[in-house]
Amino acid sequence: MRKLMVATFLAGATVATPALAQDVGPTFTGPRVEGILGYDHTGAGSSVDNDNDSDDQSIDGLLYGVGAGYDVNLGSAVVGVEGEWTNSTSKSNRRDFTDNFGFGRVKQGRDLYVGARAGILANPETLVYVKGGYTNTKLNVLAGDTDETTDTAFKLDGWRIGAGVERAINANTFAKVEYRYSKYEDAHIDFADGSTSSEFGIDTDRHQIVGSVGWRF
Repeated sequence: MRKLMVATFLAGATVATPALAQDVGPTFTGPRVEGILGYDHTGAGSSVDNDNDSDDQSIDGLLYGVGAGYDVNLGSAVVGVEGEWTNSTSKSNRRDFTDNFGFGRVKQGRDLYVGARAGILANPETLVYVKGGYTNTKLNVLAGDTDETTDTAFKLDGWRIGAGVERAINANTFAKVEYRYSKYEDAHIDFADGSTSSEFGIDTDRHQIVGSVGWRF
């Protein structure tokens, strides 16, 4: 009788072990949230002639924000939707008032992004993916030679593409690194008195290299 009980227990453990391993393994499926931190560069587009070869053609700084998304694991591939809110420390030089890639003295403001991504599983814990979608950002106009923003701002509309690698730390947490390129081609101005200009064409590029740490539900 005792031998029969031991055999039954071992058989049950053998069946349960694969199921347990599957439960604790990464799935790349379901809702996720994450914190974002990285490098941010905004400047004149590739078709704009930088005729003075000066750094006033761009602004650089630290990007930070949060993101959320929902993924579906299809087996060897993963597809999903995502959105982000980010901000940046990028701003124009206080002492150089020339050009400033067509916007005058500005500070990078909030950026909103919504899009989709698709990738393949390099292994059960590693996802390699590409992404793309819509981005809307804000450039706050700076007052004089100070770092204070005014109530006037540029609103820029564009598109974003990117690629990255996500690594599962465990069943619920993950880390990822990615490169993103944004192209802004339309803008309008929100003035201090509350009025808004008509849309006009622009050529502004944005490059970002970011890292994220997140939680999957």
